[in-house]
Amino acid sequence: MEQPGPIAPMSDSDEAPPAVHRRPPRPARGSGGAVERFAAALRRRVRSGASVAARASFAADSGDEFVAGEPSSSSRRRDTSGDASSAGGEAAGGGGGGGGAGGVDFSAFTFRAAAPVHRKAKESPLSSDAIFKQSHAGLFNLCIVVLVAVNSRLIIENLMKYGLLIRSGFWFNATSLRDWPLLMCCLSLPVFPLGAFAVEKLAFNNIITDAAATSLHIFLTTAEIVYPVLVILMCDSAVLSGFLLMFIACIVWLKLVSFAHTNHDIRKLITSGKKVDNELSAADIDNLQAPTLGSLAYFMMAPTLCYQPSYPRTPCIRKGWLIRQIILYLIFTGLQGFIIEQYINPIVVNSQHPLKGGLLNAVETVLKLSLPNVYLWLCMFYCLFHLWLNILAEILRFGDREFYKDWWNAKTIDEYWRKWNMPVHKWIVRHIYFPCMRNGISKEVAVFISFFVSAVLHELCVAVPCRILKFWAFLGIMLQIPLIVLTSYLKNKFRDTMVGNMIFWFFFCIYGQPMCVLLYYHDVMNRIN
Repeated sequence: MEQPGPIAPMSDSDEAPPAVHRRPPRPARGSGGAVERFAAALRRRVRSGASVAARASFAADSGDEFVAGEPSSSSRRRDTSGDASSAGGEAAGGGGGGGGAGGVDFSAFTFRAAAPVHRKAKESPLSSDAIFKQSHAGLFNLCIVVLVAVNSRLIIENLMKYGLLIRSGFWFNATSLRDWPLLMCCLSLPVFPLGAFAVEKLAFNNIITDAAATSLHIFLTTAEIVYPVLVILMCDSAVLSGFLLMFIACIVWLKLVSFAHTNHDIRKLITSGKKVDNELSAADIDNLQAPTLGSLAYFMMAPTLCYQPSYPRTPCIRKGWLIRQIILYLIFTGLQGFIIEQYINPIVVNSQHPLKGGLLNAVETVLKLSLPNVYLWLCMFYCLFHLWLNILAEILRFGDREFYKDWWNAKTIDEYWRKWNMPVHKWIVRHIYFPCMRNGISKEVAVFISFFVSAVLHELCVAVPCRILKFWAFLGIMLQIPLIVLTSYLKNKFRDTMVGNMIFWFFFCIYGQPMCVLLYYHDVMNRIN
């Protein structure tokens, strides 16, 4: 038996091959019953599932939306006279005379020229009423492509102009040996936590009074922060080495304050039987105990600034995950060094003091520096707050790993500071903000005190290694207070708009940080010269 071949073109003498979807036969003229039967067959065909599929296909081709429950133009007129239905059937059949033979569904031709195209009121996709009701994934992809293209051009231009600037001696060279006093200072900092532990042991055993313990803690914390300052100022050390020492010293200072304040509160609750504001849970009661040397050592190494006798712990250390995080940490640390040496240094060295040159020149330099500064800042955030803190947490099996929140979506400056650095935020809320509120200080003054302490620590971390006192970092932090008022006002006025988010990105990444880098660099160069 022969296999059927492809359908050949029809000629006048050939018989038409059978079609899967054959249209109803047209009635002969003058036969009234035949007309009614033809109209009934046409209505059944229009109401069939094939008609729905055909209308959906037609709507997709025409760019219109198709709703399955929406009746077609033919079904809306199915109650018209038989003559009109017959005429419609003849028009459809005439328009698709070869459709049945070619395998095309007869119901696809129910969209005639008389069918309406505009059925309801619609907004343009970019109008104010419709722009936020649809996806903009394509435009987002365009931004990514443009960003990659622009940055690729900048990378090529930088390599053609300067070549590869980073060298093997970037991280360590012969001049780094002069910073050994800073290393010795860093290694001797654990003496101060041991002193704080001895003070607490004496206080819990009632050997010294609470006032004496508080005085000794004030002396220890003050000496802990003054000691590295004196070492840096007396030694001719590099700025980066001094910054690392001051950064570690400030962390130890924050931990010592938390250790002293928390144990002071625990002593009052245990010894004096002071009532608390609300009922304590079992976990809270377990934390009301005297410090041990093990709890202090764990706290000093843990990725937190708030002391408590015990912390939530994970069941085990994930060795494979830990190795991957360490590899990523090394990669991003190298990337930060590459950005600094290859992109930021040439711009800063060839710039003028932003407050002494022309306005346009200062704006151009700040904008040129803003792009690599954003990349460096994001790499620093990912490297420090995500990779490094998670590495410490995994090694120590520290359970609470909420080191940051979605600060990139912050709509006010206040929201940013509450989400950007969770360890510092929890420390300020626990040891500054709430104690001020409990002592009758207003909320506004408590916020001011919180930002003042933060501004002093930022100034110490930058001004001491640079050996200048210009208060740029201090002013940068204190100016956050009027920005908080401004962004909160805009959020309340425009009902949860993203204007505050754009202001945050502009002042932090486009203007604030590049301006501080230029100011401190030129002030340091002027001091050296």
